[in-house]
Amino acid sequence: MLLNHTTAEIKERKALTVNPAKTCQPIGAMYAALGIHGCMPHSHGSQGCYAYHRSALTRHYKEPVIAATSAFTEGASVFGGQANLLQAIDNIFTVYNPDVIAVHTTCLSETIGDDIPQIINKARADGKIPDDKYVIHTNTPSYVGSHVTGFANMVKGMVDYFSEAGGHPIDRHKEKSINIIPGFVEPSDMGEIKRIAAKMKIRIILFPDTENVLNGPMTGRYKMYPDGGVTVDQLKATGSSMGTLALGQLASSAAARALDVKCKVPCEILNLPIGLHATDIFVDTLRRIAGVNVPDSLTIERGRLVDIITDMHQYFYGKRVGLVGDPDQLLSLAQFLVALDMHPVYIVTGTPAGKKYEKALRETVKDVPCEVKIQVPGDMFLFHQWIKQESVDLIIGNTYAKYIAKDEDIPFVRYGFPIFDRVGHSYFPTVGYRGGMRLLEKILDAILDRKDRDSDDITTELVM
Repeated sequence: MLLNHTTAEIKERKALTVNPAKTCQPIGAMYAALGIHGCMPHSHGSQGCYAYHRSALTRHYKEPVIAATSAFTEGASVFGGQANLLQAIDNIFTVYNPDVIAVHTTCLSETIGDDIPQIINKARADGKIPDDKYVIHTNTPSYVGSHVTGFANMVKGMVDYFSEAGGHPIDRHKEKSINIIPGFVEPSDMGEIKRIAAKMKIRIILFPDTENVLNGPMTGRYKMYPDGGVTVDQLKATGSSMGTLALGQLASSAAARALDVKCKVPCEILNLPIGLHATDIFVDTLRRIAGVNVPDSLTIERGRLVDIITDMHQYFYGKRVGLVGDPDQLLSLAQFLVALDMHPVYIVTGTPAGKKYEKALRETVKDVPCEVKIQVPGDMFLFHQWIKQESVDLIIGNTYAKYIAKDEDIPFVRYGFPIFDRVGHSYFPTVGYRGGMRLLEKILDAILDRKDRDSDDITTELVM
């Protein structure tokens, strides 16, 4: 349904969300679990919940997403899901033989109060978990947080269950590696982070890692457990690394800090490397921790991004932009847009990111020469109302924002999660210098396509 009946008059709402700018925790937890090699995500709840989580990820990545469920019925809803989960663990290892089962909870199992660690321990004691296999878990009630916090919780679960201080280095040099937690980004972004580190000749352990899991090649043969993903041995070795870089405060910091506490691996929390400035900080931090030099090839990539910014700046200058999406992406995007002399005037995230995050966001846009409205957490109904009061030149957000863009006839760039109506985003990064160039191309295309569309035969320009 289109949103053309949205009113411009804003009334205070304390207990009502309309058109939420987020989805639920288990989706983020399932995505993170898919970044472990040989892992079967498991939704501890009803089949309906599990089907929604899988379908959301399948529609976004256009790839078959594997998962299992405890298949709650009325009995489990009343008496608890222990019997269901015990039977599920036994069945999964017997039939599907994963290396890891990653359990995340749902609203129903959280409301009941199932004690997942106790159930896992009983499954181990009953011989339902083979000696060389693992079951991990995280708590992800859908009625709090968002897919971003669900992702963060599952990544922290990887640290809690696997990381070992000084233990299980893959080889005798592995203690010189750096852990990188990439945040809730595309598989292509994870691949770009690994490519940058490889160019700098730095050993890294990226976790989770969905490259070649949700953007793998078509080989003509189905593999339930694709070749990609961080291995259990690598996760154990994270406790022996020289440091951890967490990209994104909301999605990555909890795991990085847990690793610091558990294994005394120092951590640094950075913004996602979207755009020139944030990528510079990421590359320089990697250089400093590893004690290496930045190769000329990366310097050339940076120069190309600077060049394309210079060429495009005239078209970006002064454009008003509305941003809606996940907090870590919004912070880096806002910083990038401000550096281009664009004006991010409306910023909304549905994730409850906290006052510290909102303060950082306001600091980022403090020099924008017009009023900037920020809502943390907020919804897309409010975002639409702001646009009705004073329009923007561009909207950047997930697929659900296209209805607002259509109703208000505003150029639209799809970014973030979920993107259901386009294909390719999981193959082309938007982080790093190369990703910055692609993102700029998408933004400029949207702006100039609108200019072409609105021009008549007299004003249409060959050279713009």
